[in-house]
Amino acid sequence: MLISILVNFVPIIIAIVLHEVAHGYAAYLLGDDTAKRYRRLSLNPVRHVDVFGTLILPTLLILSKTGLVFGWAKPVPVDFSRLRNPRRDTLIVAAAGIITNIFLAALSALALHWVAGLDNSIGKSIASLFLINMVAFNIVLAVFNALPIPPLDGSKILLGWSDNPKVQKFLDSYKEGSVFIIFFAFVLPVIARYLGFDFNPFGAYLIKTSKFFISLLL
Repeated sequence: MLISILVNFVPIIIAIVLHEVAHGYAAYLLGDDTAKRYRRLSLNPVRHVDVFGTLILPTLLILSKTGLVFGWAKPVPVDFSRLRNPRRDTLIVAAAGIITNIFLAALSALALHWVAGLDNSIGKSIASLFLINMVAFNIVLAVFNALPIPPLDGSKILLGWSDNPKVQKFLDSYKEGSVFIIFFAFVLPVIARYLGFDFNPFGAYLIKTSKFFISLLL
């Protein structure tokens, strides 16, 4: 039980917490101290846990054995209007989380190659599985957040990249974006299975794209 928690849940917590801390710390360096004032630059997981996104959803996905595991933490508060250069810095703050996950995945892959050279043991097997999950979870989280759908990071990167008013209007629709994600990720696949066929475009995107990048590292 403890080993299962170590190799499955600890990588998820590390990936999610450092993703959010990266947003907050980038914003702090660029002029907004909101995350610091709310004590969200802490590495203490308790400050970042979202009950559904950090605990329930990953657990359900692991138990379902779909091959896809992802989640999220409570978003770090950022006041984009306080950034020194709001348009440019919005892009940087949004990209910080994704870049952090890619860095963690690459670092874990390097560590895995080192562990592979050790003598065979139970410890080596546990460390290998832990590092493989670190690579996988961080890549999945990066790919998921890169989607240009509000409120994901990809939408804020698009906002910082484009000054098109139509893009701004689209990115202001945070609630609609959240409903879109929930529908395509969870509701539509269930309806499709009930009707007797398999249709999961959201899962297909995450799995295929994530597998491609994971294959480059492992």
